[in-house]
Amino acid sequence: MTYRIEDLAHRSGATVRTIRAYQDRGLLPRPERRGRANVYADAHLARLRQIAGLLDRGYTLASIKELLEAWDSGRGLGGVLGLVAEVDGPWSDEEAGRISRAELSERFGGSPDDAAVADALELGVLEPVPGHEDLFLVPSPQELAVAVELHEAGVPLSAIAGHLRELRGQVEHIASRFLEFTTEHVFARYLGEHPPNEVDATEAASLVRRLRPLAQQTVDAELARAMRLFATRHLRLHLGADQPAPPEEETRSVSIPADTMRAVERLVGSDQAASFVALAAERELRARALDQLAAKHMHKHIVDEES
Repeated sequence: MTYRIEDLAHRSGATVRTIRAYQDRGLLPRPERRGRANVYADAHLARLRQIAGLLDRGYTLASIKELLEAWDSGRGLGGVLGLVAEVDGPWSDEEAGRISRAELSERFGGSPDDAAVADALELGVLEPVPGHEDLFLVPSPQELAVAVELHEAGVPLSAIAGHLRELRGQVEHIASRFLEFTTEHVFARYLGEHPPNEVDATEAASLVRRLRPLAQQTVDAELARAMRLFATRHLRLHLGADQPAPPEEETRSVSIPADTMRAVERLVGSDQAASFVALAAERELRARALDQLAAKHMHKHIVDEES
């Protein structure tokens, strides 16, 4: 992926002036020249994040330059910086794009909607391009395309934004659980030293690269299973008595502290309290199932690697 210096500054959190200063000091490679434009790549973005991380750890720019030179020549803290680069690098093969305000309006029916644009900026579906009021960076064109399809199918933009907020919270919970799970069972042994030694950091970076797809693979499989289950239930519900009724699910009574139930009723209302408790229990069961599936995948990868 390529960037102009303004885009690189926005993505990295550094200013344009800082980027140019890093280049002058030899901390950042020079951009590639294409015609009249200077073009930066993901390697520049990763390097800026490395520098920011080392500054946060208390290193001076002079010492950072030495560390980066050691990294570039394959010496010193290569393993540590390699681990940082592996974690900070892209977690998707998708390339960001750009879209103008006019193109955005056209894709969503031809009428400008400032409130929808504000929602998209807040959610990070769009990002502003410094100095260009009517131009936006699109970090995930795929996510924007989904919004276009939903809107064409009749879903209001405000509902799409609300759904994405809810979905993002649930996905971040899954990501957090997976990170806690892998840290406890895999990475804890590499993180005993701060920073880890060269060998441990290199091996941890290799594991990050290998295990990175596992969460998405597990979620894809579980989402497909759940969508089939609930879509079938919805279809039966709307088709009514013409379809064979599903077998009745067994129910059991469970004692819940009165204070807990009152808190739930204040949160969702007394008519929804029972459903809320049932869904909360089901979500916990799914989270644990995710952990178990991830453990099986991880064990298989590690056994395959060792053999």
